[in-house]
Amino acid sequence: MEQRPCGKSGIDISVYGIGAWSFGGGADDYWGNQEQTEVERIVHAALDMGVSYFDTAELYNDGRSEESLGKALGARRDEAVLGTKVLPQNCSREGVREHCEASLRRLGTDRIDIYMVHWPLQEHSAEEAFGALMTLAQEGKIRAIGVSNFTGPCIREALATGATVAVNQLHYSLLSRAIEHEALPACIEHGVGVVGYMPLLQGILTGKYRTLEEVPWYRLRTRHFRGDRRGARHGGPGAEEEIQAALDGMRRIAEELGEPMSDVALAWVAAQPGVTCVLAGARDVAQLEANARGCSLKLSPEVLERLSVLTDPAKAKLGPDLDYWESPENSRAT
Repeated sequence: MEQRPCGKSGIDISVYGIGAWSFGGGADDYWGNQEQTEVERIVHAALDMGVSYFDTAELYNDGRSEESLGKALGARRDEAVLGTKVLPQNCSREGVREHCEASLRRLGTDRIDIYMVHWPLQEHSAEEAFGALMTLAQEGKIRAIGVSNFTGPCIREALATGATVAVNQLHYSLLSRAIEHEALPACIEHGVGVVGYMPLLQGILTGKYRTLEEVPWYRLRTRHFRGDRRGARHGGPGAEEEIQAALDGMRRIAEELGEPMSDVALAWVAAQPGVTCVLAGARDVAQLEANARGCSLKLSPEVLERLSVLTDPAKAKLGPDLDYWESPENSRAT
């Protein structure tokens, strides 16, 4: 498994990373139940194939994702690079320390490799939050500082505190290209690695669904889809015509290549400039192996360009806002 550098941090991680949001989940959680025995099979199989990066957050399943991941790693902790996230409302100077130490306890470890601010700061200043993070790094509780869903100006504000930002975790897929407008160029300019999450758009880019009407309602809540759909809170028009055309075209390209559509979608993200890691969850070892295969697939420059051109209309329609769940007025990425 290819390993790539996380900006200027000195930490390398696998091009495919395990998203652990479903770990520790129960029947009532967003992703549904995932048994600990299955989590352990996934984690150990991932380590065996050279997958080194595992991503979680204090938010995921009220901390149970961190607990589940820590238990699964067990004695193999040193083989993994652990990333977790603190919510922005917890980023007072005292709050950063308190929540970091709580994550350390849940993970069962003495250090977090990459500790990220989950969304741009609203209630606390960059100086306060990143000052606290730098203190934790000096103490050895964290190895590197990261952010998630940060715009270019937010990245620059963080860097202006004197912090070194290793990664910016951003929603990135063939149908989620808002980061290309401004956030991705800023990361490249400042040497911040990009970890792309939701590269398969919650399964919609796997080829499993031929029409949007076949997709479960709870996967149609982002700005890609009409705001009057069940569970949506953005209220916008969506880009369903553009997305359906893109899905049809992607399926044709995948068939031409003789590759699964999910592999093509993952390979496109992994090939984009500035991308350090492609983050995707796995419900079982078979999904793990499929994701690893897709992130390792190499597409020709011509195919990469065809895929980009194919999805340009959706990119234009959806615009530059990084928050795909909220309306522009309520965006958390501003």
